[in-house]
Amino acid sequence: MILGFSITLGAILILLLTSAFFSASETALTAVSRPRIHALEQDGDVRASLVVRLTQTRERLIGAILLGNNLANIAGSALATSLFINVFGDTGVVYATIVMTALVLVFAEVLPKTLAFTNPERFALTFSPAVNIFVVLFAPVTAAMQVMVRAILRLFGTSIGADEDVLSAHEEIRGAIELHHKEGGVVKLDRDMLGGVLDLRDLSVEDVMVHRTNMDTIDADLPTDQIVDAALRSPHTRIPLWRDKPEEIIGILHAKTLLRALREADGDSSKIDVVALANPAWFVPDSTSLKDQLNAFLKRKAHFAIVVDEYGEVMGLVTLEDIIEEIVGDITDETDLASTAARPQADGSVIVEGSVPIRDVNRLMEWDIPDEEATTIAGVVIHEAQTIPNAGQAFTFHGFRFEVLRRQRNRLTLLKVTPIPDPEPEE
Repeated sequence: MILGFSITLGAILILLLTSAFFSASETALTAVSRPRIHALEQDGDVRASLVVRLTQTRERLIGAILLGNNLANIAGSALATSLFINVFGDTGVVYATIVMTALVLVFAEVLPKTLAFTNPERFALTFSPAVNIFVVLFAPVTAAMQVMVRAILRLFGTSIGADEDVLSAHEEIRGAIELHHKEGGVVKLDRDMLGGVLDLRDLSVEDVMVHRTNMDTIDADLPTDQIVDAALRSPHTRIPLWRDKPEEIIGILHAKTLLRALREADGDSSKIDVVALANPAWFVPDSTSLKDQLNAFLKRKAHFAIVVDEYGEVMGLVTLEDIIEEIVGDITDETDLASTAARPQADGSVIVEGSVPIRDVNRLMEWDIPDEEATTIAGVVIHEAQTIPNAGQAFTFHGFRFEVLRRQRNRLTLLKVTPIPDPEPEE
């Protein structure tokens, strides 16, 4: 009698430990950091390779773990019920239910899962060899369960692919960056830089280009001395040359090439053919993604391109610096003028030029003004207002108040943007 009682009690304890093992394994293998495990695998860690192999077939892994966990819990509960009935009679069913629920919940679920969650990598590496054995043993059963589950889901009009990921790699990385930023592990500058790299594939050159109205260009038909003076006055080293009209770009003049030619001509500008010194203009479509344009710049070893629309009309220009600034923020040197395009105010608002991109304001002020329908601050106001407002008019949309401070002809040149605080909940 006592021997049988001890054997049953020991079996229940072993089953609880087995259940705890499966619970801890499930938490560790689902919460493990894939980049860390991948780094360990690259360093030659055999157990890390096993973890990677297990997590690559998540459905089969989870099926095997749940099968083992439920078998242990059900077997333990059955033995406990039999044991308590022998001791307390029919009321033993109630006692067994209460006791096993408490034991399973605390020692086989909450406690092991909490421990595994505190250090999932260590637990995953430790338990992966044993888990792999159960995955192999339960493979026929889990395969049958997968077929059954998919068939049932198809009856309800739902179809899933094997090991289908809900989030793309870019979304996972972006989410991890935002999470670490909120937790204080990543400072704002680093978050903006990492996010800028991820945004390159979602932005086109049209989003960052210098518009043709702001391009610094030179008329190629001007006298050479005037072209030299204009090139020296310009803060840029590469200047487009045009003929007949500003949109007819015939080449790109490099200041260094011009200075070298002046030296060779002993300073006599009349001996220089400026057009012959210019490099051919490189035209790129406005729909090109920044990622593709960056790769094209690197491949061609170029820094400068003219942006055209689908009809071949000049839209503006884009430089390698424009793309890099999307990652690291504004880059200024001794020839750049101090930027006053966006000036934060003490009341939390910002006075901003209409040509400033929405992305720059969002990055500066940590706002979320939508930029799907417009690129600039003036553009979003005109898009939402469905008209070109006059100075003094104000609009409220997207949780912000946009006040037009200055308008020049059909352009909104200066605006004040103020966030609208969320209404306080009524008590």
